[in-house]
Amino acid sequence: MALTPERRILTVDGLALAAWHWRSPGKPAVLLLHGLGDCGATWRGVGDRLGGRYDVVALDLLGHGDSDKPTDPAAYGFEAVIGWLEGAIAQLGWSQFHGVGHSLSGKILPVWARSRPEAFLSLTLVDPFFINAMPSWLGLTFPLLYRTLPFLKLLGPFPSREAAEACARSLRQYADWTPLQRQALADNLEQKPDGTWGSKLAIAARNGFFRESMRVAGLTDAIAIPSLLVLPEQGLNRSDFQLAPCRQYLTNLTEVRVPGNHWPFLMDPDAFTNALIHFWEG
Repeated sequence: MALTPERRILTVDGLALAAWHWRSPGKPAVLLLHGLGDCGATWRGVGDRLGGRYDVVALDLLGHGDSDKPTDPAAYGFEAVIGWLEGAIAQLGWSQFHGVGHSLSGKILPVWARSRPEAFLSLTLVDPFFINAMPSWLGLTFPLLYRTLPFLKLLGPFPSREAAEACARSLRQYADWTPLQRQALADNLEQKPDGTWGSKLAIAARNGFFRESMRVAGLTDAIAIPSLLVLPEQGLNRSDFQLAPCRQYLTNLTEVRVPGNHWPFLMDPDAFTNALIHFWEG
């Protein structure tokens, strides 16, 4: 029987961070961090499979889900984000943990690990989004990207919850419309003050994280922490050019191919979780 997760609120520097916690005292700790536009509920299938074997926490990043949403895009700079992640880890009482980051968080994790390698039992980067600094000219395309990237389309506004769900079912991460995918979507939708519907992502978080991704490279120095690069069969990272920074700077790297698209943990949580366990336990 799957361990039922506890909904928690961690307060760091006056900001509330929502989390799902599969509480398993004494077990190795695992921190699951979602990508831009998602929320911690995207990890429910993985947490259910790891809970009891590991002490698992899936956070809602600042500006996402049920966490606080500062209006200043500067609040979403990587240095600030890492500061509140450190605060969350301190509240959890963890001295070391396995870090798992998807997409945007797959870029934030190695930046964090460079400054605090002793805290990481391992790094897992799941189909990271632009692991290098993005070229400056790409900033001109942000308005187009905001309208076309599948993980941002759910911002809306939609006239009804049903319209938001119809849009979601056209997106790759919800293509199979499994109970897991339906629950992840439900936890990420809200009705706005004007009566329209959309995801819980704050506009300031979208803008702040995108700007910081353009400015900061995720990998610039060698990292010796045991690292896993998860590459979905239909993921974003398919060329040697895209994978070169990981292969250059992650000096203790394992690569694994898994089924699915950019969201392999929503498409096939069994295969994804088995890949994690095999990496951690051999």
